[in-house]
Amino acid sequence: MPLDSAVVGASIPAQEHHVDARWLMAYAASLADYNPLYMDTAAHAVQAHPVFPVCLEWPVILNTRAIAATQSLTQAEAARGVHASHDLHLYKPITQDQVLATAATMIGVRQIKPGAAYTMRLDTHDQAGDLVARTYQLGIYRGVDVQGSDRFSEEPPALPAWHDPSNAHAENITIPAGAAHTYTECARIFNPIHTDRQIALNAGLPDIILHGTATLALAISQLVNRYADGKPSQISRLGGRFAAMVLMPSTITLESREDQGVISYQVRTEQGDLAIANGFVCLR
Repeated sequence: MPLDSAVVGASIPAQEHHVDARWLMAYAASLADYNPLYMDTAAHAVQAHPVFPVCLEWPVILNTRAIAATQSLTQAEAARGVHASHDLHLYKPITQDQVLATAATMIGVRQIKPGAAYTMRLDTHDQAGDLVARTYQLGIYRGVDVQGSDRFSEEPPALPAWHDPSNAHAENITIPAGAAHTYTECARIFNPIHTDRQIALNAGLPDIILHGTATLALAISQLVNRYADGKPSQISRLGGRFAAMVLMPSTITLESREDQGVISYQVRTEQGDLAIANGFVCLR
């Protein structure tokens, strides 16, 4: 069945999370990122890794899929949804002992060659009502048509200028065999294609694969250290387009360059394919 573009404008009620030091430390540890800002409880203000908001967004995304499925998609079609690109804006730092609420709104649906593409806006607020983070996430229901005309309630913001980093700085990142299992539990993001080999094979994958957000976070860890002096608060925006899958164990390669406060980067798999294309990080 097609995805009905009438879903544009639908919102998912906010879900609250208590963000404690344990969760923040576990997320960073799953990336083998031991930056003291993510780990030092003696400072009484353990900070979040810049990609941590994906943890808060995941339960809301699951609810959004459920709403789309009840309107027009079968459960099998909804399960074919893939995370295609990510654009995360960071407005206030996330630190330990905050209560944050994340809500989602469908802001666009259009037909593209691979299937039905949808754009979701995810907003995370603190208890004072201030916007802490906002993500524009593009997803694709592969092999699914769109019912109705392409529709947008708002246009996502333009992406930063991107400069090919192929001939700039390159560094390797080792992905251990258990990376997806560790990330699943520490991020609290569960999708069985990342941890259950039989389910991954049944889905047509060659094996379990690493989460796209884990690949993103591993890259951002290196970029924070190289270009932001290890200070996550210097990152105001980050994202990229997810492409090739990352298998485990393997070694990925991060290529990056900085130009006037914008870092352009890409991540290649061990086979040389782009796992993340057109990646960007904006510095404050």
